[in-house]
Amino acid sequence: QVTLVQSGGGSVQAGGSVTLSCVTSGEFYSTNYWAWFREVPGQAREGIALLYTPNGATSYADSVKGRFGISQDIAKNTVYLQMNSLEPADTAMYYCAAGHPLGAWFRVVDHDVRLAYWGQGTQVTVSP
Repeated sequence: QVTLVQSGGGSVQAGGSVTLSCVTSGEFYSTNYWAWFREVPGQAREGIALLYTPNGATSYADSVKGRFGISQDIAKNTVYLQMNSLEPADTAMYYCAAGHPLGAWFRVVDHDVRLAYWGQGTQVTVSP
């Protein structure tokens, strides 16, 4: 069984920074895709960052481009979302997700990817 455990998040003032972590455990070896989503009550879950692991390519939603960064530490089985210059509009529940060939299709930025494993979510609240 594969588990993704998220940490980080919390409350921060506008202009501040937060780093979210997503650690894998269980029978998880590798994946071609890592993604971060965010969800605001009443709105659809939005894919905001994508990492293609074979070449390290990244993609970002326009709303976070230039401010957020997705990265991984293979040795630690961890994926990160570095969030800088935070704005109140970034307030949301954030989820990490890992790709799998048999996963369901999701739209992440401009890519359709198969994702099968999800973190439990972590809240980020940005105050003015």
